[in-house]
Amino acid sequence: MGAPVRRAFLAAGAAALLLATAAASAHAQGAGEGQLSKVLAQLDAAAARFSSAQANFTWDQLTAVVDEHDVQKGTIAFRRGGGGTAMVVHVATENGQPAPREVLFHNGELALYQPEIKQETLLGAGANRAQFESYATLGFGGSGKDLQANWTVSYEGADTVDGTAVARLNLAPRHPTPNGMFTHVEIWIDPATATSRKQVFYTSSGDTRTATYTDVRLNATPESAFTLKVPKDVQVVRK
Repeated sequence: MGAPVRRAFLAAGAAALLLATAAASAHAQGAGEGQLSKVLAQLDAAAARFSSAQANFTWDQLTAVVDEHDVQKGTIAFRRGGGGTAMVVHVATENGQPAPREVLFHNGELALYQPEIKQETLLGAGANRAQFESYATLGFGGSGKDLQANWTVSYEGADTVDGTAVARLNLAPRHPTPNGMFTHVEIWIDPATATSRKQVFYTSSGDTRTATYTDVRLNATPESAFTLKVPKDVQVVRK
């Protein structure tokens, strides 16, 4: 076989490989889009049944430049419905040591109670309320339509977290994030209940915030849970 013929066969083989790769990629993309549509539809259905959820959490904040982890553990609860969207957090420990503090998001206002310094800090979300809610309550009770309204969503595959079948989704914010904090978020969400089991927030600096949720309980959180029991002698700071 002469050199020109060999080159022709090589060129034909390369072209066939490129075509096969492109076809496989298009097929995978189409399959991913089909799975995403299915997951979003499941979230729509689950959101219609959702009223509240509570869980245990572990938050792991990694500062990449010094490879340092700050780990907080506690409980968290979410509520959606006619009374609006609310979230309450009770931090119990930080890096294995007692570090009690409480956070409440309700009616567009964030309250942080720090009993060790007897201070409650109040922060209004203002014009950014919708964006703030999309972060504060991400992956708990939101519909597929809610997710798409605030994020560009891509399907990353099926997975299992602590025995629960989940969909892994990559979320890129459609709007600027608060203080430009996050570039994108990965969530592992149970589409049957519209509840997250794991989330990873990524920043441009390489820092990450990983949240894992266990012992998730649905539609059993009383209204009274979404308040902070703050003593009268606590200093209140508004920002």
